Amino acid sequence: MINIKNLSFSYGSKRVLDNISLELKGGNIYGLLGENGVGKTTLLTLLAGLKKPAVGTIDTDGRVPSDRQPSLLADQFYLPDEVAPVRSKACSFGLETGRLWPAYDHAKFLTILQELEVDKDQRMDSMSAGQLKKTWISFALACNVRHYFLDEPTNGLDIPSKAQFRKAITRHTAEDSCIVISTHQVRDLEEIIDPIIILDNESVLLNASLQKITEKLYFDYGTQLHPEALYLEHTPSGAIQVYPNTTGEESKVNLEALFNATHSHKDIIKSLFR
Repeated sequence: MINIKNLSFSYGSKRVLDNISLELKGGNIYGLLGENGVGKTTLLTLLAGLKKPAVGTIDTDGRVPSDRQPSLLADQFYLPDEVAPVRSKACSFGLETGRLWPAYDHAKFLTILQELEVDKDQRMDSMSAGQLKKTWISFALACNVRHYFLDEPTNGLDIPSKAQFRKAITRHTAEDSCIVISTHQVRDLEEIIDPIIILDNESVLLNASLQKITEKLYFDYGTQLHPEALYLEHTPSGAIQVYPNTTGEESKVNLEALFNATHSHKDIIKSLFR
């Protein structure tokens, strides 16, 4: 479990995160959403121990990430948006670098490479951006860690590869893994991420499971306009609307509509999910 308490972080005089508190539990794939510059990547690097909080604490299974204890580093993996084009064949890279993670499984690495349609004998610095990203994703999953922090993992992937990524994440991670995925491409991941965390203006605007979201908000895909709609988007078949759920009826969450409704009516959303 990861406990974040009263966390703040600044770049010089620019405050990025201000007094954030979150609890991240195993067995979940968290979707970390937010506009550019709100601190998604910063939060991931803080969780990975690559940065140290200015104020507040992060406790990961009783350890402090910024202390860089080998026992914690061996049980987590941070995948940045831009990955390194290593001057090595994928197969050799796995064998050499996997030694840093005690639970690394080279056979699993090769299996995932095959599932993602990556040539294990191709040099990584000659791969396309998509193939290189899939190689790093395969390696991360083969390290068999408990905590995954993935920054925009579907950037650079084509449509078939995005589907392969979703299958790989659900198939090749343990049931008790804690996975945090930062993304702008919510449609790529809306079938697998739950709960949803939305950052805004240095703070957490929303942190809720899909079940909680559908208890508080109703997502209407019909043609009749609702007077209390927090968000409305016209589509060829009618409209997508989001409004407070006063009847308790279930609906399917549309993450883009949720994000837009949240940013358009921040006070209402905060009061609903208080």
